[in-house]
Amino acid sequence: MSVLRMSVLNSPQREAVRYLDGPLLVLAGAGSGKTRVISEKIAYLIDACGFSPGNIAAITFTNKAAREMQERVGRLLAGKPSQGLVISTFHALGVRILREEARTLGYKPHFSILDASDCLAIVSELVGSVDKSRLRHIQSVISNWKSGLVLPDQAQVAASNALEKLAANAYASYAATLRAYQAVDFDDLVTLPVTLFAGHPEICAKWQNRLRYLLIDEYQDTNASQYRLLRLLAGPRAAFTAVGDDDQAIYGWRGADVENLRGLPRDYPTLKLIKLEQNYRSTVRILKAANALIGHNQKLFEKRLWSDLGLGEPITVSVSSDNEKEAEAVVMRLQAHRFERRAAFGDYAILYRGNFQARVVEQFMRRHRIPYRLSGGQSFFERSEIKDLTSYLRLLANREDDQADQKSVV
Repeated sequence: MSVLRMSVLNSPQREAVRYLDGPLLVLAGAGSGKTRVISEKIAYLIDACGFSPGNIAAITFTNKAAREMQERVGRLLAGKPSQGLVISTFHALGVRILREEARTLGYKPHFSILDASDCLAIVSELVGSVDKSRLRHIQSVISNWKSGLVLPDQAQVAASNALEKLAANAYASYAATLRAYQAVDFDDLVTLPVTLFAGHPEICAKWQNRLRYLLIDEYQDTNASQYRLLRLLAGPRAAFTAVGDDDQAIYGWRGADVENLRGLPRDYPTLKLIKLEQNYRSTVRILKAANALIGHNQKLFEKRLWSDLGLGEPITVSVSSDNEKEAEAVVMRLQAHRFERRAAFGDYAILYRGNFQARVVEQFMRRHRIPYRLSGGQSFFERSEIKDLTSYLRLLANREDDQADQKSVV
């Protein structure tokens, strides 16, 4: 890696990129440049350390994060060979392993991967119910057992209420049905490679030799099966960099276990810990407020975020009586601020916690003729069923609306 490129990293980031003497945990606070560190380390391994791209795997939690990392690494390597480099989600890596080793587990290489609705239909048939809420709960219970590496007979013992007992009774039949269909579900894409590696050491050794350095993003969100897969892939060499932050653990509801962070020093006594505490995203006021809040969290590792971006504007909190009042207040404030500053609409962004909150904000934006672009999701008004409905309503209001007439026919 060039001296020039290393100069853009701060001291802990450089240390994290260069450290190769054993297993490494990078405790990366929010906005501290963790994606940059992972991307730079991949380039460093190839550029300066002589690793073949095919011997490196970077594992992310979303396809979007994988694409972003691929783009960053591509720019860093600037045309140098990167064929074979694995940058993928856990599940995509699992598919790659299973396609190659399927026959060992009794599957055809072209096994099917069922989506959630297909799996729900199987569960519905097994439990004899069409209550979607109940079925989804059962499906979630089975999924959590799978990701926790709980086998069907163990689930029978673990079931603590009537619904879990029903799920436990369905679990074994559900697994048998998938196998009969030569199919797997989303959870199997991680649990089956674990079963494969645990039962076939020679295949595990083959993949350990192929993927000689591992980088894991958002480590705090790993569940039991993902952690077990990582341990099996890392093997006795333990050449990996795990990047995570216990204060950003948000996926406990789907089986993620922040205790996996605690398990690293226990399972790898030589583990090196490097903290990234400089925040490049927020001002001092925001970080002080955030530190005050997360200071109440139970800590696995102590850290303190800081910033050199200045004090920043005071934080204000506005309380609204309902979602509509909140959306209206946001849009009115945007309008007023834009008028005062003579700014462009493109200078503003509205952040919300979940997609379910977008509709009411969109309504007020459209009402006030504010142009907007939805990022990371589909506009409520662009959904096919909503567009069909509005086309019918437009036709009722105006029989001459040919465009709406065409859409309603389609």
